[in-house]
Amino acid sequence: VQLQASGGGLVQAGGSLRLSCAADGRTLSSDVMGWFRQALGKEREFVAVIRWNGGITYYADSVKGRFTISRDNAKNTVYLQMNSLTPEDTAVYYCAARTRRIIVSALRLRSSYDYWGQGTLVTVSS
Repeated sequence: VQLQASGGGLVQAGGSLRLSCAADGRTLSSDVMGWFRQALGKEREFVAVIRWNGGITYYADSVKGRFTISRDNAKNTVYLQMNSLTPEDTAVYYCAARTRRIIVSALRLRSSYDYWGQGTLVTVSS
């Protein structure tokens, strides 16, 4: 199973970017796919995830109302639309997937995910 993240780049504060994560292979049977991010010198943190079946979404409080996660089942791809970006959003963004059913309380844990993409850098200038 491979996850390929793309869409990062440099944007000014207040701007927008859309990240994509394309999955192949067994990820067709994933329960959830989503995004984490890691800023320089900080721990990797949860951003957002979506259940593959049903499309239920979950967000970190820091991005709620600004970021939107969505999926395209036919393309096995998950998107993260990021609006109203701030310098605090600067980080490497990683997509992640879990094939087994996961309970809500475990969604925000890095250890819950089986597969990770290579990361894409998002830089927001002030």
